[in-house]
Amino acid sequence: MTDSVRTVPALKVGAHASDEAVRAVPEETPVALVYDGATQAVMMATPLDLEDFAIGFSFTEGQISRAADITELSIVEQPDGIEARMWLVPEAGKQLATRRRSMAGPTGCGLCGVESLEAAVPPPPVVPQGLVISAGDVQRALVMLAPAQVLNIRTRAVHAAAFFTPATGALIVREDVGRHNALDKLVGAVLRSGTDTGTGFVVLTSRVSVEMVQKSAKLGAQVIVAVSAPTALAIRTAEDAGITLVAIARADGFEIFTHPHRIAVSQSAAAGVALTSGTEVRHAR
Repeated sequence: MTDSVRTVPALKVGAHASDEAVRAVPEETPVALVYDGATQAVMMATPLDLEDFAIGFSFTEGQISRAADITELSIVEQPDGIEARMWLVPEAGKQLATRRRSMAGPTGCGLCGVESLEAAVPPPPVVPQGLVISAGDVQRALVMLAPAQVLNIRTRAVHAAAFFTPATGALIVREDVGRHNALDKLVGAVLRSGTDTGTGFVVLTSRVSVEMVQKSAKLGAQVIVAVSAPTALAIRTAEDAGITLVAIARADGFEIFTHPHRIAVSQSAAAGVALTSGTEVRHAR
């Protein structure tokens, strides 16, 4: 399989001198999603955890309704990229054939190939209720995530998406140059592991766009925690989906934008002006 990191030469220029250097950079390569022998989508992605990517992308894009809808999956290197070849159960294959569309996506693109304005922002599924986490759970997930970002530690150039289960401390992490890809990989990993999505929450190192909320809603995630800010449409979509959206999460606090009832905050924090709060790392395969 193609290596996910490449070491390249660089000329490091400072204020008073320059010098030769080397830099570890992430790879990105075209990945074709092939269903029953026909290519449905081509995405630029980091060639890592591609089985998870294929399953997660297929699920969040509605090609399948469960991981078991894929009866066979193989990752095949080609001269110009990689193919994720999937064979579907008959019913899923028939449904896909009725809505097949061509789609080519550069890194970070979540809407390429959409043919109408209505299709661009479909109503999100409403997630279940019942999960309540603490401000400490949010901060614990952030602390655990940093050292678990193996690819980012080497390159400082990729996004991560994670699923944290407070009761067990388990953290599933996936990385990619594209934030949508990282989340799709995570969705695939969660589905393959059989993790109960009602027991934990999604953590993102990127900003929260509407597509990130849509994919998380498809997974059934009740809470999204992100280190960066959300867009206005992401907030509205999270509100409609019943998702608790936590963003601008830092070591000293965070902001809650929707459905704050799932976050147990201290009395002192609840009385403040803003809604802010002051081990095992598992890579599911």
